Amino acid sequence: MKHIRKYRILFTALLILVLYAILHFSVFSSSGKSAGSFSDFCNTLFQEEVSSTTVNLHYTLKNPKSAGIDSYEITLGSLSGRSPKLQKKELDSLSDQLKKFSYSRLSDKQKTTYSLLSDYIKRQQALTAYPYYDDPLSPSAGVTSQLPVLLAEYPFYTKTDVDNYLVLLSQMDSYFSGILDYEQKKADAGLFMSDSACMKVLDSCEVFTEHPDDNFLIETFAGRLDSLNELTDSQKDSYCEKNKSAIKEHVIPAYTQMIFGLTSLLGRGKNDWGMCYYKDGKGYYEALVSSVTGCDDSVDSLFKEIASARKKDLSVCTDLLVKKPELLSEEPKLNAKLNNENAMLASLQKSIRKDFPKPPETECEICHVDSALSEFLAPAFYITAPIDDISHNRIYINDAKNYSDIYYFTTLAHESYPGHLYQTISTAAYGLPPVHSLFDYPGFTEGWATYVEMQTFYYAGLDKKLASLLQHNQAATLSLYATSDIGIHYYGWKEKELTAFWNKYGVTDEQTIREIKELILGEPGNYLKYYVGYLKFRQLREQYEKKYGDKFDAVAFHEAILRTGPSPFPILEQEVARLYP
Repeated sequence: MKHIRKYRILFTALLILVLYAILHFSVFSSSGKSAGSFSDFCNTLFQEEVSSTTVNLHYTLKNPKSAGIDSYEITLGSLSGRSPKLQKKELDSLSDQLKKFSYSRLSDKQKTTYSLLSDYIKRQQALTAYPYYDDPLSPSAGVTSQLPVLLAEYPFYTKTDVDNYLVLLSQMDSYFSGILDYEQKKADAGLFMSDSACMKVLDSCEVFTEHPDDNFLIETFAGRLDSLNELTDSQKDSYCEKNKSAIKEHVIPAYTQMIFGLTSLLGRGKNDWGMCYYKDGKGYYEALVSSVTGCDDSVDSLFKEIASARKKDLSVCTDLLVKKPELLSEEPKLNAKLNNENAMLASLQKSIRKDFPKPPETECEICHVDSALSEFLAPAFYITAPIDDISHNRIYINDAKNYSDIYYFTTLAHESYPGHLYQTISTAAYGLPPVHSLFDYPGFTEGWATYVEMQTFYYAGLDKKLASLLQHNQAATLSLYATSDIGIHYYGWKEKELTAFWNKYGVTDEQTIREIKELILGEPGNYLKYYVGYLKFRQLREQYEKKYGDKFDAVAFHEAILRTGPSPFPILEQEVARLYP
C-alpha cells in the first residue's frame, strides 16, 4: 500500500486558538419562550462569541455592523486565567438558558439550530471534565504554526483594519505569555507534551525568528496595503514602518519568549506514548473522539467499524488486480489538459455538476506556503471565507510536500471543489443562521472533504478501474492511520504493536513507521476527523443508494447535506431524512 500523505486541518478562523468555543458568553435573560426570543438568543450568542477575539471576528465577518456588532475590543484573547471550573460553569449556564425555550414551538430551522447548540454544548461539557489535556501547541496544528498564516492573510478592507491589525501584533508577547502560563499548568498537572513534541514546536519557533528583518509578515503586509486606495503612498510607507516596528518589538520577542519558556519545560513531559498513559487519559480520549468525529459510537465500536471498512476496500483492490494485474504497474497520469492549478480548478468545477449542486459564483486564488513555514504546516489548507462575503477564497498549497500529479489533483479537490471551499460557500448560500458558524464539527468538514476527494479520482481522466483501485487504496491506507490513532491513544500500543500492525500491511520501513508514530502522538484524534467522518458519509450514502436503487439522486442527496451544514452525524442523518426523504 502507498504511504498516505499527512491529512490536515481546515482553517476555521481562530477557533483552534480557543480551548472551548463557547466560553465567553455572558448570561442572557430571555424574555419568553417564543420562536422570536429564540432568534434573539442565538443572535446575541453569536455576537458575543464571534467578537471575543478580533481575528475570529475578522475572518467570520467582513462587515461586523451587518450582524449588529457596532463596537468590540481589539484582542487576540487569552488562554490564561480561565479556570476549568469557570469553563464548566459557563457551559452549564448556557445549557440552562437553552432549556428555557420550548422546542415544540420552534420552526423546523430553529429546531435544527436548537439541536445543534444542545449537542455542541454537551460535547464541550464532556471535555471540560479533563482540564489541561488539550494542547494549543501541537507540533504542526498549534498556535505558533497557524497564527503567522492567519496574520499574513488578515484582509485589509479599510484603514481601520490596518490599525486593528497593528494593535493585535502589539499583543503577541502578552498572548504568548498566556499560552506559556497554560503550558506551565499542564506541566504541573503532569500533562505536558513529550520532549520530542516540544522540540518540534521549538524548531518551528526558531525558524520563524531566524531572519527578523526579512520576516514574511513584512512582505505580506505591504502587499495587502497596496489594495487600499483610501491610503496615500505616504500613509502606506508610515504603516509599513509601524508594522516593522511591531514585528521587531512584539512578534519576534513573543516567539523568543516562547522558545525560552518551552525550553525551561523540557523534561516535564513524562509520557512518550498515547493519551491512555495519562491519568484519566482514556476518558479524555473518549470525549475527544466524540467531539472531533461528531458521532456517538464508542471507541471500541469505531475500531471495529474501521477494520471492517478496510477489509472491504482491500477486497475491492484485490478483485481489481486479479482481473487486471497490469493496474499495479500502471502510472496514474492526469489528462494532459490538467497541466496547471487553474486548469485543474476549472475542470473540477465542471466535473462535479453531475454529482453535486451547482456552486455559487465565487473567485478562488491558489497561494503557496512561505518557505519559512513549509516544514511545519499542512500539505494544503483552505482559509474559510467570511460568512457575509463568499466572493473571494484562498487555498494554500505547501510545495515542500512534492505531490505527484494525481495526488496534487485530489488534494486540490479536497480543499476546493467539491471539498472545503465548495462546502463552505454552498452552505453559506443556503442562509443558515450566523450562530451555526460557531459550531466546530471537524468530523463533518474533514469527513466531507475526504469523502468527496475519493470521488475526484474519477474526475481525473483516468481509466475507471485504475481510478477505483486508487480510491479504495487511498481509503484503506487512511484507515490504517485511524486504527493506529485508536491503538496508540486508547489501547496503549507501543513500538512493538504499532510496527506489527503496519508490517501486516506491507509497510516495513522503520523510519516511515516512526514518522507515523510522531504524527499520531502529536495530534490525538486527528486522523479520526478525516476517516471516521468519511466513513459516516459513505455509510449514509450507501443507505440511500440501497433505499432508492436506480432512482438515487446524488445531487439531491448532497444538497440535503450542504443545506444542513456542519453538524454531528446523528443530527445530520435526521436532517437528510427530512430534506431528502
